Amino acid sequence: MRRSKAFIPTSKEVPNEATLPSHIFLSRAGFISQVAAGLYNYMPLAKKVIKKIENVINEEMEAISAQEVELSFVTPADLWAESGRIEKFGKELLRFKDRKENLFVLGPTHEEMMVDLVRNRVTSYKNLPINLYQIKTKFRDEARPRFGLMRGREFIMKDGYSFHSTFQDLDREFYAVEAAYKKILSRLGLDFRVVEADSGAIGGSGSKELMVLADSGEDTIAVCSKCEYGANVEAAKRSKRGHIPEAPEAEFNKFQTPDTKTIDDLAQFFKVDPYYTIKCVAKRVIYEDSSEIVLFFVRGCDNLQEVKAVNATEALDIVDVTEEELAEIGLIPGFIGPLDQDKAKHVIDADLKNAANMICGANETDYHFVGVDLSVISEVAYFADIAEVNEGDTCPYCDGELSFTKGIEVGHIFKLGTTYSAPLKAEFLDENGKSQPFIMGTYGMGVSRLVAAVVEQHHDENGCIWTKETAPYMVNIMVSNIKDEAQVALGEELYTKLQDAKVEVILDDRKDRFGFKMKDAELIGFPYTVIIGKELVNGNVQIYDRATTEKTEVKADEIYEKIMEMI
Repeated sequence: MRRSKAFIPTSKEVPNEATLPSHIFLSRAGFISQVAAGLYNYMPLAKKVIKKIENVINEEMEAISAQEVELSFVTPADLWAESGRIEKFGKELLRFKDRKENLFVLGPTHEEMMVDLVRNRVTSYKNLPINLYQIKTKFRDEARPRFGLMRGREFIMKDGYSFHSTFQDLDREFYAVEAAYKKILSRLGLDFRVVEADSGAIGGSGSKELMVLADSGEDTIAVCSKCEYGANVEAAKRSKRGHIPEAPEAEFNKFQTPDTKTIDDLAQFFKVDPYYTIKCVAKRVIYEDSSEIVLFFVRGCDNLQEVKAVNATEALDIVDVTEEELAEIGLIPGFIGPLDQDKAKHVIDADLKNAANMICGANETDYHFVGVDLSVISEVAYFADIAEVNEGDTCPYCDGELSFTKGIEVGHIFKLGTTYSAPLKAEFLDENGKSQPFIMGTYGMGVSRLVAAVVEQHHDENGCIWTKETAPYMVNIMVSNIKDEAQVALGEELYTKLQDAKVEVILDDRKDRFGFKMKDAELIGFPYTVIIGKELVNGNVQIYDRATTEKTEVKADEIYEKIMEMI
């Protein structure tokens, strides 16, 4: 491609709402343009990057015998009603009616559609397993679309679905896809971790996320210092604490603690480590057709993990409650304890089961209990893992320490089981001739998000730094002075040779100043720029390496061989 003919509208202007490097540089470098909130056009450079990512995905999917299909973007709402998910998915699901008043949705994900494709077409265990996938535009009506391609309403996604006759075979496929996803991200030149995760609105179990490590990531992940364990904080676990503070000595009693409402105040009042205090977090838990106040209890040194809390109560969501709401049921914020279980439902963190020497609220203004032994309620209380892990906690699989880092979720895989096949009555005949629901897995990867993730991990203050597998063009040939016949001749010769060698090359033949063209090259992020300038009179040209920002002087008659060696 000749730069003079290419549609690459670069700009110095930063979009008003852009805060992340990927949003800024993809907009400025002429990869994307915003249409509306969360909606973007992909210009030629972005399309080239997307196609390269898709090619890598297709190659790795073919290697594990997954087959590509393409499902309708518009989905009959009846399928979502069959699965029971049409209301559960919430306002992110865009619904509309056609001219015949039939209700449809724009597909945010395609579990129902893929099940419908397979049911009644695959009828025997002999035809299993099957892994089908598509790479397609999705739409989710995000309440707060932001960060450019990182959280848009319309996005490109690879979503795959496997069908099995046994859970053992599902496990095999799950790990095969996980391995393929690792190869995809490695080929794209990304630093990533596979982490345990919550299944969210998709459902199922055995959930893992693939996280590209980046300071700008929205997700916090806990990683081990010694082994490969990693988990989203929503699902992270820890082993029992190695170092436990010295316990306070006290008989069970009630103490007056005026105006001592916070854990810090309580620990200071009794001169104890917060480990021996109990924190209450009151929430209103939202179910499908009702709600209730639930009291969550964790150690004073811990925090409630809200996704774990939602899962522990099998709720749709949890929201804050007011002091007035608590007062209506006779509870006083700052003095709520777990010993009186009559006023609201309790969920107590599993780490507190049979805990002794504790201090907690006495459910009475200005009073706390000391010397509390929770074994007295172990038979009647409900315990669950609801605490968020802390940095420095011990890994659940080894003696390494957990630390936090930021990650961008670019892939998510689940063991669905029969979550969708059972309600949709998608069944096969097993070896005994009995009808059974398909056992399923689902495997998603954000293609357009990967475009942004590469830039988030590979950029500097001047612009994008594309990896070799993702670069829209591998080599940029820059003719410094378009009026210099010798420079133009060498540029044309090298351009033709690289094209013949099937190298993706762009020739910057514009009449603009060298400095302007160089800033463009850095902004766009070509891996290598060949600078044909005034040193050509001495038989030399330069190769600018975008990743290292180093310029290497090369003999003009050796430039082709050197470039081929580098790429």
